[in-house]
Amino acid sequence: MAMKVKTAKASFFRDVFWKRLRTNRLALAGGGIVLLMFILAAAASWTGRDPGAINIAHSLEAPSWTFPLGTDDLGRDVLTRILYGARISLLVGFVAVGIATVIGILLGALAGYYGRWVDSLVMRFVDIMLCFPTFFLILAVIAFLEPSIWNIMIIIGLTSWMGVARLVRAEFLSLRERDFVQAARALGAPDARIIFRHLLPNALSPVLVSATLGVAGAILTESALSFLGIGVQPPTPSWGNMLIVGKQTLGTAWWLSAFPGLAILITVLGYNLLGEGIRDALDPRLKE
Repeated sequence: MAMKVKTAKASFFRDVFWKRLRTNRLALAGGGIVLLMFILAAAASWTGRDPGAINIAHSLEAPSWTFPLGTDDLGRDVLTRILYGARISLLVGFVAVGIATVIGILLGALAGYYGRWVDSLVMRFVDIMLCFPTFFLILAVIAFLEPSIWNIMIIIGLTSWMGVARLVRAEFLSLRERDFVQAARALGAPDARIIFRHLLPNALSPVLVSATLGVAGAILTESALSFLGIGVQPPTPSWGNMLIVGKQTLGTAWWLSAFPGLAILITVLGYNLLGEGIRDALDPRLKE
């Protein structure tokens, strides 16, 4: 029975999911943006310029052939800093979402599989965490820690797992009484095998959507924290801390705010479009 469920899942992804995703233009556009950001981040060193190199002689130069996106108040190339900043944003997004997804899957699986007091305990903890505004909770934690990229990633991950836990719990509650689970129990399979081998693979579809959208949220959070001066610290380039310089020279150097802001907008839009497309492709209510 478990083999039949896995075969059906594989057939769905092969015959339905990819077909729907390929025909969704917005999802393809989002996927293209995400892929482009990865390529640009990987190619950051190809500019041949140091993102932290100071050259006062070229301070606040407008976009030109030499500096396509201009320079900042210290003469640093904005294009190079944006490309290196893309590495920071993608790293923060994926690590933070990875931490949140692992925690959410583990707690959601325990709550949904065992139910009763385990479910009550986990879900009350989720409710408590949801009572605090996530951004202000992050600010409170960072106030006691040294602001660094690793602290930012860990804190964002530790404060954004609740949605994943709820999704996984709901999937487990609907799956745990299915015939293939009962058959596994009758054969004496341990709980860990049932959870990770039989139930979890069938509960990952909504988690995939949540993780894709979560990367966009993590990038926005990191940018906001860096803009406030408690995120990634200079001279490490981050889209958020680049906006600080842009704010100070908004009237005379528009490019310092426009291009980092545009990078954040396009990246977040790409992940949102891709996440929405994946959700539509996984929706069983949609007809071919």
